[in-house]
Amino acid sequence: MVPNLKFDSYSFSEHVYKSLALHKAPFLKSLHLKVKHERDVGIWIGVAFALKVRQLVLSAFFMKDSFVRFPSVLCSWNDTLVFLKLKHSILLNFPSRVCLMSLRKLHLHYVMFNDEESVCNLLSGCPRLEDLIIRGSYVDVKTFTIDVPSLQRLIMEEDNLVERDGGRYMIKAPSLKYLKMSGFVGREVLLIENSPELVEAEIIDIYNIANENILVFLTSAIWFCLHLSPLEIKYPTGSIFCQLVSLELCTGKIEWWNLLARMLDSSPKLQILKLIPVSHFIRQLSSVSGKWIQPKCVPECLVLHLETFVWKRYKWRQEDEKELATYILQNSRCLKKAIFSTNNPEKLEKLGKRREMLNELTCVVRASSNPRGVEKHKAGSEKSFSFLMKVEIGFLNSNVFLDE
Repeated sequence: MVPNLKFDSYSFSEHVYKSLALHKAPFLKSLHLKVKHERDVGIWIGVAFALKVRQLVLSAFFMKDSFVRFPSVLCSWNDTLVFLKLKHSILLNFPSRVCLMSLRKLHLHYVMFNDEESVCNLLSGCPRLEDLIIRGSYVDVKTFTIDVPSLQRLIMEEDNLVERDGGRYMIKAPSLKYLKMSGFVGREVLLIENSPELVEAEIIDIYNIANENILVFLTSAIWFCLHLSPLEIKYPTGSIFCQLVSLELCTGKIEWWNLLARMLDSSPKLQILKLIPVSHFIRQLSSVSGKWIQPKCVPECLVLHLETFVWKRYKWRQEDEKELATYILQNSRCLKKAIFSTNNPEKLEKLGKRREMLNELTCVVRASSNPRGVEKHKAGSEKSFSFLMKVEIGFLNSNVFLDE
């Protein structure tokens, strides 16, 4: 039996020594340590490496401006560690290149790097690294370089929405399949190389980003989640998201209408469109400026491919949102399902008006089933459309279906 060991050294320091000393298995599957004193960390991790630990999780909770130094000398050569997670008050100083031959997952939560060289020496010494998470607002080196040819999954999150004094990420990950960037304020993000294998990308709540060209490097994405204002990015002129199938946009960002129009026009194969509200945990804008302007030409994706349209917290009393919903329903010739989620009306009068709105949108869909100037479906095939209005009442949902 291969053990999983967990210790909280706040009060049970002696148990760590005893358990590791008595360990007789061929290798140690996992070791989780919560430490309070730096003096024991090097010894414990050294013993764990000697026992061929596969997964190592180290958490350090100290007073402000006090850090545990990770024993970098132990990383000069290791071919058994597969997963490494470091959390909170840990200082990483790698004056020379590490050699973690088997490491596939590296999760860094609120850690500190001594300098830019330490970042490069750590990441370049993980030739099989596939999963990298950098979470927190303490990454304060001037340039954080991620140059990992084997990397497939990258998450970068900063949860403190306060203006940062510069700093930039430079990313070179040609094998990347999943990318998430969230909570960046006042950063510069440079994606050096395209990621032709990219499948899924999430760009969420970034503000005041200098020289931002994120979308240029993400044109191969199949699934896209964009929670940001078009004012915060540079839209790639002439670039086409020719592989994009699913798009999720946030309706709580300034001029989100313009971003939607651009994405529809640049995504000819789009099949799924989701419009969702701003998260309660992210700062809410007092007003969302901008107005939907109907394009001169109907986007190709609406005419030929869009099958699912979801709008959460649809504001059915706002004329601009009604116009947008009508436009999409009217021009989506292949639409199979539309889902509108609204807040529950407080009065019967509003409930009746919402029912009228639902009927109006349903009529729009029915009228667009066989539009003039468009070829009819082949014999034996019918356009299937279900219209679902979800009424949110606390934990109680009431559903109404209207089918053709």
